[in-house]
Amino acid sequence: MILVPTTYWTTADGPLGPLLLTTDPDGALTSLSVPGQKGGRTVQDGWRRDPGPFRATEEQLAAYFAGELKEFQLELRTDGTEFRERVWAALDSVPYGETTTYGEIAARIGASRAAVRAVGGAIGANPLLVVRPCHRVIGADGSLTGYAGGLDRKVWLLTREGALAGH
Repeated sequence: MILVPTTYWTTADGPLGPLLLTTDPDGALTSLSVPGQKGGRTVQDGWRRDPGPFRATEEQLAAYFAGELKEFQLELRTDGTEFRERVWAALDSVPYGETTTYGEIAARIGASRAAVRAVGGAIGANPLLVVRPCHRVIGADGSLTGYAGGLDRKVWLLTREGALAGH
């Protein structure tokens, strides 16, 4: 019999709707999903609801949404391919209030220009919305391209960060 580590979960209210947070037994944040998110997580049988491990996450999210926090200081743990993990790590280096492009993320991880579509796929599969700032990635022409949480949420986040003038 294979023992699967317990996943703990809770929800946190926020301006993007009720956020679903998950953590592993060590307390590392493993996902943050918004309602209706493409590929977002949903509560599974065997998960244990416990708000205890999420206090720091909830405090930091509240401060971020209030415009008082620009950089999250949380332990994160994701389970992706080596390529996806490199893309997700590159997202962590995009500063608050700034945007980057899919091509720039590809260049940061040493991927070829032809890998831009794969970079987009990895960004779209980011399990840690808001905390790992995939919302800061835009099209090369400046367009607000897809966001798993919905373009309205992407606009809200970028406007909150001051990255969208006039929106």
